[in-house]
Amino acid sequence: MCGRARCTIRADGIPGSCIRNGRSVRSVDMDRYRPSYNVSPGSNMPVIRRGDTGDEVVLHCMKWGLIPSFTKKTEKPDHYKMFNARSESVCEKPSFRRLVPNNRCLVVVEGFYEWKKDGSKKQPYYIHFKSSQPLVFAALYDYWKNSEGEALYTFTILTTSSSSALRWLHDRMPVILGDEKAIDAWLDGSTSKFDDVLKPYEEPELVWYPVTAAMGKPSFNGPECIQEVKLKTEETRPISKFFTKREPDNKKSNTEIGESVKHLAETYQPKQLKEEPENEDEPENEDEPDGVDSKETKEPNTKKESADHENDDNKQTHQPHISKEESDIQPCLAIKEPAASEEHHIKKECDIEHQTVNPILSEKSILGSPVVKRAYEISTKSKQPVKKKARDDKQQQQQLTLFSYFGKR
Repeated sequence: MCGRARCTIRADGIPGSCIRNGRSVRSVDMDRYRPSYNVSPGSNMPVIRRGDTGDEVVLHCMKWGLIPSFTKKTEKPDHYKMFNARSESVCEKPSFRRLVPNNRCLVVVEGFYEWKKDGSKKQPYYIHFKSSQPLVFAALYDYWKNSEGEALYTFTILTTSSSSALRWLHDRMPVILGDEKAIDAWLDGSTSKFDDVLKPYEEPELVWYPVTAAMGKPSFNGPECIQEVKLKTEETRPISKFFTKREPDNKKSNTEIGESVKHLAETYQPKQLKEEPENEDEPENEDEPDGVDSKETKEPNTKKESADHENDDNKQTHQPHISKEESDIQPCLAIKEPAASEEHHIKKECDIEHQTVNPILSEKSILGSPVVKRAYEISTKSKQPVKKKARDDKQQQQQLTLFSYFGKR
């Protein structure tokens, strides 16, 4: 079908685009003609029809959208009801059959628009001749008088099946009269020659391109109507893409996880369960470094041992005087404490265990290791005698004070 067209031709140039045999031209109501890039049904357009004599043609401005003459005078005309007529049934329907013998006419335009349906979307295309020559459509006209006695001339454009080149766009197209022979046959010929005229236009001169979707509005007018636009190519996605499980954006790859664990292992410093006290007695280094004499390493230890003996002698010479009763109590309070070297050795093992523990392990697995358990037992045993000794020292001090002031003399 054809529902929109471009008609911007000057009025005096319309007859020369389709009539070339030197006929005289008479104009009727051409003052109503307004060139437009977006002509829709109900608009005034120039139409060429036969005159009263055989040597005359009439350039008549009519309204697009047929109103049959038998329409009631009080009825409001509807120009969208019959703005097209199917050429296959034009000789059968009463609205058009009576018009074929004497009311044939020509409609001259520069191009027309057709819409391509894509689901709920419609994309308009502008169709025209490559040479920019006007297109001539076959049409029928009629006149109708309203209740006031005014005569209204209207016309309808004939359509046929679409050509092979335009079948992708629409299944119908207007009947295009491509040469002078076809124009004369439709305008002046007999009805027996219609079969050769009312057929799809298969010549390659027709070209098309997409235009703006604003063409759907009849009020949209101007050179923008025929400006070519670029269509957005939608990316076709298979249906399987809609059912594929999408991975979350925060999911890390195995390489990233490995790098994170490595970085954490390098920077993680486990907190020691017990701070190591400063001890002057360091354990001997069994593995001596290369190039160091064993005598040189042992000399500081010899000097240290001699100094310790001197300190012990000084302590023995300067011990305070202890009474007999106090001497009886001292052996009871003397409880052997664990050697500092043993405690330091266990703590060292505990620190080594902490350094080798994987920083990713849980706290429960760290506390459950055998080395930590052993360290905890040693620290518990070492603390108990200290508390008991402190408690006994307090009792001893009290007893000494009592024996000094209230004891038997």
